[in-house]
Amino acid sequence: MAHLDFEKPLVELERRIRDLEEASDGLGGFEPQIRELKGRAQALQRDLYEGLSVWQKVLLSRHPDRPYFLDYLGNVFEDFVELHGDRAFGDDPAVVAGFARFDGRSVAVIGHQKGRSTKEKVRRNFGMAHPEGYRKAMRVMELAERFGRPVFTFVDTPGAYPGLEAEERGQSEAIGRSLLVMSELRVPIVATVIGEGGSGGALALGVADRVLMLQYSTYSVITPEGCASILWRDGARGPEAAEQLKLLAMHARANGIVDEVVEEPVGGAHRDIPAASALLAEALRRNLAMADALDPDARLDARYAKFRAMGRHAG
Repeated sequence: MAHLDFEKPLVELERRIRDLEEASDGLGGFEPQIRELKGRAQALQRDLYEGLSVWQKVLLSRHPDRPYFLDYLGNVFEDFVELHGDRAFGDDPAVVAGFARFDGRSVAVIGHQKGRSTKEKVRRNFGMAHPEGYRKAMRVMELAERFGRPVFTFVDTPGAYPGLEAEERGQSEAIGRSLLVMSELRVPIVATVIGEGGSGGALALGVADRVLMLQYSTYSVITPEGCASILWRDGARGPEAAEQLKLLAMHARANGIVDEVVEEPVGGAHRDIPAASALLAEALRRNLAMADALDPDARLDARYAKFRAMGRHAG
């Protein structure tokens, strides 16, 4: 398992516990030491993650072992059938889209996918979608609308791909149209930021009746490093910029950007993916029921009012 610098003391303690357990081999010779170390590990874990800085939480949102969309897809949904291509240019592996079952109900599922290995990261373009990725997502959304299926979206991207070829194929138009399509869908939509929620690339899948964020995810108009490069011409001041951007889940909830913050296992979703998946599934179930409770006209009105109200502050 990979780990961040601030996790090293805990990782070392857990390694010692594993070594003792292997040496004991069920004979019980090291049980007192193992119990004592496990107690220390639990206390250290609690203290470590309760005292994280904003920047450390940003790093957790990017943790190399953090579960990605396909991890949650396998744990939360069943019978997934993936659809490929936008019927205009090609298929973008940075966005995975199709239909699955959730609690026995047919639903559309769409999400950014970053990739775990180096080869897969390159193939998925690190989760940075091209225009055809968003057009594929819209294709699935429109199918969901046609057949009356709820839509679940999962956001995890540093931002839409800013390369020349993406701009040539209409990146801004694809993002803008995705916003329009999601704003007009009459079926329930639940969006969840599961890792990084970066700029328009994230918002393109984020217009929903209910917007959720995992506890250690981020949602921002720009990365801290990008912000620091613009403001101070020094990307190394990213931690300082992170403090100013208010990009954590608790900030988004306080400012009315998201409706619910989904708790993660102690230490983050990467430390217990099945438990994290169970917590997410319950939140999705609860929020889908809320969106389902409204008739389509009322749902559209509420969705419109929700996003129009964002950014209002008392003078």
